[in-house]
Amino acid sequence: MANRFVLNETSYHGAGAIREIVPEIKNRGFRKVFVASDPDLVNFGVTAKVTDLLKDADIPFTLYSNIQPNPTIENVQAGVEEFKASGADAIVAIGGGSSMDTSKAIGIIIANPEFADVRSLEGVAPTKHPSVPILAVPTTAGTAAEVTINYVITDVQNKRKFVCVDPHDIPVIAFVDPEMMSSMPKGLTAATGMDALTHAIEGYITAGAWELSDMFHIKAIQLIAKNLRSAVANEPAGREAMALAQYIAGMGFSNVGLGVDHSMAHTLSAYYNMPHGKACATLLPTVMAFNAPVTGEKYRDIAAAFDVEGAYTMPIEEARAAAVAAVKKLGEDVGIVMSLKGVVPMEDVDQLSADAFKDACTPGNPRPVSPEIIKELYLSLM
Repeated sequence: MANRFVLNETSYHGAGAIREIVPEIKNRGFRKVFVASDPDLVNFGVTAKVTDLLKDADIPFTLYSNIQPNPTIENVQAGVEEFKASGADAIVAIGGGSSMDTSKAIGIIIANPEFADVRSLEGVAPTKHPSVPILAVPTTAGTAAEVTINYVITDVQNKRKFVCVDPHDIPVIAFVDPEMMSSMPKGLTAATGMDALTHAIEGYITAGAWELSDMFHIKAIQLIAKNLRSAVANEPAGREAMALAQYIAGMGFSNVGLGVDHSMAHTLSAYYNMPHGKACATLLPTVMAFNAPVTGEKYRDIAAAFDVEGAYTMPIEEARAAAVAAVKKLGEDVGIVMSLKGVVPMEDVDQLSADAFKDACTPGNPRPVSPEIIKELYLSLM
């Protein structure tokens, strides 16, 4: 069986990367763009860093900001109608995973109107046409949605998040500019950075991992281990390294999948509106410890990426424990509280576990799970 790899057509990296958005729009002949960004970014002037460039270049645009932190079916459907009314022929997505995921769903539905009910996009939907062209400008260093073929939408009515996987949704261009991330508060920087680490670690050990994806994931782990604390302190070098690290992690996991940490995190977000990055970070050491027995030598590499002395000479059980401890220490150092106490009511645990088991990320976990096992993992953090 052949291994497929899907990446952006073009990406720009480094401080000032967003200045390339105007020549790209003009060179590609787009007449008008639909700017999708969340309301907080609009209010705090972050979105304006891009829209001011569009104004100065006389590029017409329509701004859509009806996007929640965990974007809903309704956010997508409203965006589809706004896009139709706008007369735009491309989307500029500015923000974190919320803006990116909403833009992907809008772009796919505009190009494939038979999927207008949104729920039909769950899983690997048989869309026939590429999304409306998306130009992605991330403002967080975590989701890597600008380089992935995945997006997640919340079904509020049924209290669930569903994962969509579609090569047709990948943004054609990514502008990964650390200056767009400099306004992130410490808590968000920490949570999104730990989300990127979760992507890298789960992608490294997932059932679909292979040499090409391993190359991206281990490099991402190294960069995050060395730079997340610096980024949380808002140091420019740390910000730039994390912008690159989360993108590299996305290049990998988008093509090989994730695991049960993400399944459980998606469900926490759907039930309690818990920020995705925080949910992933809270679960990570616990899920790593559960998966450790089936990971071969890979936790040695993770321990070495965290500069654990003797990672390649100590017994494998010690190396695995050291990797888990290093990840937990990083999370604690950047302020992540790794507990679900007071978050999950006991009466929800059975249904929460059943729903997490059904999540699209579960089959990628390297160690088989059941609803009962997932329940034990939740309870261990309560």
